[in-house]
Amino acid sequence: FEMLGNFSFGDYFKELAIELSWNLVTKEFGLAKDKLLVTVYADDDQAFDLWKKIAGLPEDRILRIATSDNFWSMGDTGPCGPCSEIFYDHGDHIPGGPPGSADEDGDRFIEIWNLVFMQYEQMTPDQRVDLPKPSIDTGMGLERIAAVMQGTHDNYEIDLFKDLIQASADASGTDPKGEHNVSHRVIADHLRASSFLITDGVLPSNEGRGYVLRRIMRRAMRHAQLMGCRDPLMWRLVPALVSQMGKAFPDLVRAEGLITETLKLEEGRFKTTLDRGLKLLDEETLNLGEGGVLDGETAFKLYDTFGFPLDLTEDALRDKGMRVDTETFNAAMERQRADARKAWSGSGDAATETVWFEIREQLGASEFLGYETEQAEGQITALVTDGARIDEITTGADAAIIVNQTPFYGESGGQVGDTGVITATNGAVFTVTDVQKKVNGVFVHLGRVAKGAFKVGDEVRLEVDNKRRGNVCANHSATHLLHAALRNLLGDHVTQKGSLVDSGRLRFDISHPKAIEAGELIEAEEAVNRQIACNDEVVTLLMEPGAAVEAGAMALFGEKYGDEVRVVSMGGAANEAFSTELCGGTHVRRTGDIGIFKIISEGAVASGVRRIEALTGDGARAYFTETEQTLSVAAALLKVQPADVPGRVQALIEERRTLDADLTAARRAMATGGGNGGGAPDTRDIGGIAYLPRLLEGMPAKELKSLADDLKKQVGSGVVALVSVADGKASVVVGVTEDLSGTINAVDLVQVGSLALGGKGGGGRPDMAQAGGPDGAKAQAALDAIESAIAPNG
Repeated sequence: FEMLGNFSFGDYFKELAIELSWNLVTKEFGLAKDKLLVTVYADDDQAFDLWKKIAGLPEDRILRIATSDNFWSMGDTGPCGPCSEIFYDHGDHIPGGPPGSADEDGDRFIEIWNLVFMQYEQMTPDQRVDLPKPSIDTGMGLERIAAVMQGTHDNYEIDLFKDLIQASADASGTDPKGEHNVSHRVIADHLRASSFLITDGVLPSNEGRGYVLRRIMRRAMRHAQLMGCRDPLMWRLVPALVSQMGKAFPDLVRAEGLITETLKLEEGRFKTTLDRGLKLLDEETLNLGEGGVLDGETAFKLYDTFGFPLDLTEDALRDKGMRVDTETFNAAMERQRADARKAWSGSGDAATETVWFEIREQLGASEFLGYETEQAEGQITALVTDGARIDEITTGADAAIIVNQTPFYGESGGQVGDTGVITATNGAVFTVTDVQKKVNGVFVHLGRVAKGAFKVGDEVRLEVDNKRRGNVCANHSATHLLHAALRNLLGDHVTQKGSLVDSGRLRFDISHPKAIEAGELIEAEEAVNRQIACNDEVVTLLMEPGAAVEAGAMALFGEKYGDEVRVVSMGGAANEAFSTELCGGTHVRRTGDIGIFKIISEGAVASGVRRIEALTGDGARAYFTETEQTLSVAAALLKVQPADVPGRVQALIEERRTLDADLTAARRAMATGGGNGGGAPDTRDIGGIAYLPRLLEGMPAKELKSLADDLKKQVGSGVVALVSVADGKASVVVGVTEDLSGTINAVDLVQVGSLALGGKGGGGRPDMAQAGGPDGAKAQAALDAIESAIAPNG
């Protein structure tokens, strides 16, 4: 549902909150006062008196509730306070009683607004103190207030849902108010939730919020299946949703393509999962009658092996009058989690991570100087080896050095850590191979002591490999330009889903529902290179996150930002730049420092996620040189000019196709033209059954079935067996004419042949089956084995 609300943090409190809410529902919304009643927490006399004073409500319509329904808290500790709820009375024709009564769960009295008066802080279960600045947090369900104002007690009868439910009914060809009424409602509701999650950058996956989205989507898809829909349904409802809500939520319009394609892909995947899961479920419940209980281990196998969520299993069983043993399911789930925890803790990572927490708590964060310099002096504050702090490291030791300040960038935000050297005043040298940024700004320099010894407290000089840093910066800045170019080209639904920026190349993952066309990649590449050619200054500003976003900066979904953020702009000032993003990484000084940009690949990595790999600067130039050399070699081999290579290659491909077709035709002619054909004898009589074996060389496996059909026609009544050998392996096909397929099964015969070839059997129909085997040298033995199996006593 959609939540409305108003808030106050240390400003107004109960009196004004009650006054504002009462004025809105009675004056602005025009609800009749005699249809409203309110609740207060049993001990909140102040709220009780304020409702009498402001709303003029009689005491019998201000109900004191002593339960947690009217006291809100975050948990065992934290801000908390009493609540006051506004209820609407739909009338005595609707079953149900007022809040606090025995039949309060009926639909007559519906809560439309909850006012939370946060005035305490729970310190311990037994101690509660006053907050220094009491606050207000209210929540009103849009669908509930819409139902009241539109004269219905049913949220699904409001305009927000009617069109979606009708669209679902039209697309499925079912009655919106008939037996599938609930399914239409689930689909409409879950379509809304899924679409807004996708719009906000969440895509279906098997973990985190992506898994929550997948479960929401699949529950709706399950209901589509219950209505008899065999083809994907939800994606066809997206236009109705956008038409209904796009004006209020423009981002929904921009993401329509992504939503549609994501739903379509997920529905296709889900159909495979559903078919497989339901088949297994049917097998497991075959002997369970109505009221039967499915073993939780089986339900867990469905979930863990086949990706079939528990709620779908429960839905499917509910239709059969059965249920899942959730206790054993939960036990299996917990066992898996325990195994995972054991495997993780056994790796040593947990102990190592504890060290960084201790260092952060005792020594504080490292100061990062790398935005301004690549060289700096500092003091060693800690040394770590094998997850433990030590006082000294010597030549050959693999260790981690923590310094009070550093120019080395620690891996984060997709950018790899710097490399370089740390030297001590005593001549000791430490080669830095990686830098990791641990808890709250602890920069960990990983590497090996090349010579000498380092001690805690030593003064050291830190020098970043500036050549490598320059390449990393070029790739990182190019990633920003690529992101902007793709959004301009493909639409605002394009958002970053991941990246890796190192010195050799950049890898950039984006949300996009389908393959990016070659022409679009060229356009994006050219747009980036135009920005590079402009050689504009890369501008970095420090701003508050809210102000940065208002200025046009793009915040990446899922990233955590502090009170102050770095805003990196390229191609103009922040509010009009080609690219403006919140970013803590390192970048080039001017776009021209990137040199040149080249996309080298594009492909899918997950549902609705595309990956682009690209090169810049020296890497791109090396790629061009290598490509040019490859083209020159190909041109020389083909004896044409480089520009003519594609045409010559295409001509050779066509020639090869023609030769392959001619060769296949010749083989078929030999196989069907009598004589030995491919070296096998003619038709034999096996106990009154005609048997035609053929041993072939190099006949493609895909051609064998059609050849077997031709030979069956020649035989008229009998069995045809073909074995083709290529690259030492063999393919075998057995065909049985229709008049014999009731007594002789081609599948049984082809399995005999496959076993002779070292295979594991095959499959097909009683009249035609196919298999293979790794030992082509036993092709004749396979034909002989099939012959023996045909014999009356075979």
